[in-house]
Amino acid sequence: MKIFSLKPDIHKFKTFGEFAAEFSIGKNDFILTHEFLYNDYMKPLNLQCAFIFQEKYGGEPTDGMINKIIADMGRSDYKRIFAIGGGSVIDIAKVLVLKDAKVALDIFEKTVPIIKDKELIVVPTTCGTGSEVTNISIAFIESKGTKMGLAVDELFPDQAVLIPSMLEKLPFEYFVYSSMDALIHASESYLSPKASNYTETFSIRAIEMIMEGYRKVIENGREYRKEIIEQFLVASNYAGIAFGNAGVGAVHALSYPLGGNYHVPHGEANYQFFTEVFKTYNRLQPDGKIKEINRLLADILKSSDVNSIYNDLEKFLGNLIPKKSLKSYGMKEKEKELFTDGVIEKQQRLLGNNYVFLSRNEILNIYSRLY
Repeated sequence: MKIFSLKPDIHKFKTFGEFAAEFSIGKNDFILTHEFLYNDYMKPLNLQCAFIFQEKYGGEPTDGMINKIIADMGRSDYKRIFAIGGGSVIDIAKVLVLKDAKVALDIFEKTVPIIKDKELIVVPTTCGTGSEVTNISIAFIESKGTKMGLAVDELFPDQAVLIPSMLEKLPFEYFVYSSMDALIHASESYLSPKASNYTETFSIRAIEMIMEGYRKVIENGREYRKEIIEQFLVASNYAGIAFGNAGVGAVHALSYPLGGNYHVPHGEANYQFFTEVFKTYNRLQPDGKIKEINRLLADILKSSDVNSIYNDLEKFLGNLIPKKSLKSYGMKEKEKELFTDGVIEKQQRLLGNNYVFLSRNEILNIYSRLY
């Protein structure tokens, strides 16, 4: 039984220019990125390749957005696809490497052959996605009203490239929500039934690095994040390695309706559910593996009462950005039931990774408490 895999080669550069020179970016290459990144890092180099700016097509990925980008690429014979950006850019680029990719829904439903015919090079510019080392792509499927995930080995990047200097201009809110996503990746994958000694090692180190970094930012001020941004980028990479092998669970599953229906960014949506799901886990099975994360968090937070650790964690994270109520995003009372049933129906891929089984009533109660 396979328990661990790490597909991409991992590189690190001081500057984008060094990366572009070593990878000899040229006319047979296609770059999916953001315009502000292009202006700051790519335009000055006069790179002879094709570019598309993801934000011109909307926010988080949808199948309609992917279809439009495929059509606008104009040609299908690029040798390499470069994804330079956050999770949305990377999720889309993973689909672009597939042979004869035309209709995204067909790809996510696997009704067409999944054949990779281009090399994928990923440069993450947030400290949360971890997608540069995973074989997963997520998109909102408009006709189904939900997010779907595609997890196949053909989506693994060939090269993952870390350039910490490209994260120095990341706004504080994006920094927090993206790194929070990485913290959740590490925590959920640690408790996953698919976890192994290998994934646990990456999970623990990611949790330690992110939480220690948060403490320094809280103590020294928001701008201090720029001094230790490499720590968060590497921690995100570690968390990606962990969840790419062990998977994530209910935090991600319950957050998807909030993101899909109210366009809440992925990391922000996950943050709203993190501590409440873990409180529920801890109540249902306090003597299991969760005790290990509880002790780890208690040591980091210098908390004397392990039983209140998730209240303490919530207060600690609130020093960065306070959580919001679900209704503040526009969620309606009746949607608590609708979201619950939708998650149970459509997110079994994720719910199968839960620490303990969550009944319909438990899921509904989580939505109700956070509403």
